[in-house]
Amino acid sequence: MSYVGPEFDPSQPPRRRIGRPLAVTVAALVPTCLAGWLVYQATSGPDGNGPASSLPAPSSPSADRSTPSEAGPPSPTKSDKGQEKGKGKGEDGKGDGNDSSTKPPTRRPAANGPLKGKVVVVDPGHNTGNFRHTAEINRQVDIGTNRKECDTTGTSTNDGYTEAKFTLDVARRLRTLLEQQGATVTFTQDGDRPWGPCVDERARIGNEARADAVVSIHADGSGAGNRGYHVILPAKVKGGAADTSPIVAPSRELGERIAGKFLSATGSAPSNYVGGGTGLDVRSDLGGLNLSTVPKVFIECGNMRDAKDAALLKSAEWRQKAARGISEGIDGFLRG
Repeated sequence: MSYVGPEFDPSQPPRRRIGRPLAVTVAALVPTCLAGWLVYQATSGPDGNGPASSLPAPSSPSADRSTPSEAGPPSPTKSDKGQEKGKGKGEDGKGDGNDSSTKPPTRRPAANGPLKGKVVVVDPGHNTGNFRHTAEINRQVDIGTNRKECDTTGTSTNDGYTEAKFTLDVARRLRTLLEQQGATVTFTQDGDRPWGPCVDERARIGNEARADAVVSIHADGSGAGNRGYHVILPAKVKGGAADTSPIVAPSRELGERIAGKFLSATGSAPSNYVGGGTGLDVRSDLGGLNLSTVPKVFIECGNMRDAKDAALLKSAEWRQKAARGISEGIDGFLRG
């Protein structure tokens, strides 16, 4: 089979020459066609599908002419603004400079249940991103009695399971249990911000929510051999922006109930190194407690630096038990 292509076209038959009369006729038609085309363009839209008046005009001539270099960088979003150094707000009660400080805390609609109408703020201690923002978390903030760093990275087990991952996991499990009881649950952070919030903002979130109870979840970083949980209660503190007098008593009740239910749910013993075996500890140096105006406690669920405690903290089954113990303690406090 022979190939016929661009280089192998067969010879074409001789063409007849176009006569002069036809050329004259074509020349006469060109101006007429051109005039008709111009009229059509004047009465049609940019895509030729109808009158120009039926299509929206550009918002502004400059918007059509701008190029990426002429338009400049896009306006910063809320998250962009928070990461611009110096753009955030300080320790004056107006935010901590974090990119999510302008967003409302995580809150979901409550279901029907015995805790319907109750507001619980859950504070997952530290933040998985804190170690990447050391300058921000080392900034000093007012805790009422003195000044202290905004936050810390938290501790970890010897093989690298971080306190921040632990606290967020337990907090999410706790939220599910409380919401099933009808409570409205607010988080101070839900893995939705790159660092923090600072301890003063954590307290402020609970205050502004007018929470019926606030629990800050932690795990300790003590020496090997130190085991068990303990609940930290606010001491009576008055100084600067701090006045815990109204919350000392209800916070103790909240803490005692959580300590008791945590023991029965997890089987873990109270701390053998803090609280004299009571599972309770009173402190005046924690900004999250000092600045709270609503009942609030911290719970150290165990010691991440002890191998036996660490094995429990890394167990998903045990973390569910821990969440249940905290939830039952909160439930008992709120329902009396």
